[in-house]
Amino acid sequence: MPGKRVSMRKIREVLRLKHDLRRSNREIGLSCGIGSSTVGDYLQRARNAGLRWPLPEELGDTELEQRLFPPPTPANSSRLFPDFQEVHRELQSRKHVTLNLLWQEYKEQHPDGYQYSWFCQRYREWAARLNVVMRHEHRAGEKLFVDYAGQTIDVIDPSTGEIRNAQIFVAVLGASNYTYAEATLSQQLEDWIGSHVRAFNFLGGVPEAVVPDNLKSGVIKTCKYEPDINPTYHDLARHYQTVVLPARPRKPRDKAKAEAGVLLVERWILARLRKYTFFNLADLNREIQRLLQILNTKQFKKLPGTRHSRFCEIDQPALKPLPLTPYELAYWKKATVHLDYHVEVEGHYYSVPYTLVKKKLDVRYTAHTVECFYRNRRIASHLRSTLRGRHTTVKAHMPLNHQKYSEWNPERFKRWAAKIGPQALLLTETLLVQRQHPQQAYRSLLGILRLGKAYSDERLEAACARALKINALSYRSIESILKNGLDQKTLVNNEKSSKPVEHGNIRGADYYHSTVH
Repeated sequence: MPGKRVSMRKIREVLRLKHDLRRSNREIGLSCGIGSSTVGDYLQRARNAGLRWPLPEELGDTELEQRLFPPPTPANSSRLFPDFQEVHRELQSRKHVTLNLLWQEYKEQHPDGYQYSWFCQRYREWAARLNVVMRHEHRAGEKLFVDYAGQTIDVIDPSTGEIRNAQIFVAVLGASNYTYAEATLSQQLEDWIGSHVRAFNFLGGVPEAVVPDNLKSGVIKTCKYEPDINPTYHDLARHYQTVVLPARPRKPRDKAKAEAGVLLVERWILARLRKYTFFNLADLNREIQRLLQILNTKQFKKLPGTRHSRFCEIDQPALKPLPLTPYELAYWKKATVHLDYHVEVEGHYYSVPYTLVKKKLDVRYTAHTVECFYRNRRIASHLRSTLRGRHTTVKAHMPLNHQKYSEWNPERFKRWAAKIGPQALLLTETLLVQRQHPQQAYRSLLGILRLGKAYSDERLEAACARALKINALSYRSIESILKNGLDQKTLVNNEKSSKPVEHGNIRGADYYHSTVH
């Protein structure tokens, strides 16, 4: 197995793009942020392992890794060097001929020859010396180039007078030059994804690939588990069965179409709106759509027809159909399963199987659902809740007994609290009985009882007494009492107080005197 650990998530994406979308190795490499030779190596490993797409649902990341990267076998040194002159001639003159096909033919003639990754790497080194410039010929329905215009338009809030700089999103189809544009208030992920969804709806179909000029628009922050393209952007591509092919840095030919489209929109639309005053985004977009229709139906100077007529003739028939439902914006995050076998998503806690305590999960959440994945397998799904500090717990996720994690159970928390004092114990017992499941109190209790290390057990005991009197039984409340020194002050009569909780499981500090050493 390679020294650097390979992401099984990325390999699955490589297989999807190759087998579902029939993309070339170079395009897959651009989309996944890896070399095309690496793409070829992954595909060859899958073939050698006898894997077919789609992969079996029961095939987890561990088993996939073992099948793709078995222990290496000794190599045979008697190999024939490929004729790269002939390889280059075949690639240039034959349609649909790929390096992978040529390598397979080479291996058929020379079974002891070099492997695919070496073959690709050496060919590219050979071809680089030729200084060959690729011509970009756009096929029907193949690529949609997307970018933001450098120019913005002011939108004035009529109630406050605040001026917002509206960003102009531009999308251009490669073959017909059919153009879409709209204004959004930012280039953040929500607007970036929303603009793509509306562009697809405008086209009435989906191209084979989307080519963003500047990936900073598709990546709002560094992503530890998939740093190349924001996982939400990949989600969008999977939903619409397309592929994201970012323009290569310092390769102006990759983004010439996008830059030309932006320049056209700036000259034909934005320049005409320079003297207008807009007070909301809806009015601005209505004007943009009106001028966009004029632009798309304007006669070409050197070619017959218009952008719209060429779209109807060339691109539209080749576009893939839209999915039944538009893409719903989804966010991804990493989360570690806590001792109470819940993970946190924007202040709410969702359960996962207890066997995953302390494991790191990938969490995907939308406005309506929360899904948890462990090694690319979905292990929990919940309806989204907006209640902060509350828990959503599935009983099936709870252990039949807690012996495996007996070091963290209600009795241990009570013994720990009893060492601090009777008020700390009373507060601990109260939190345990107030929750539907005692494990839901573990997270708060860990934070509260650890405050004794920072402020001393004596002060924590006093803070617990005050918290019980004013019914402020949370980590943040007790931390605030200690931080502001309220534990050292007398409780005034006008502060809120409440009666202690009566429950059979609240036994007090005396119960533990015989067990505390």
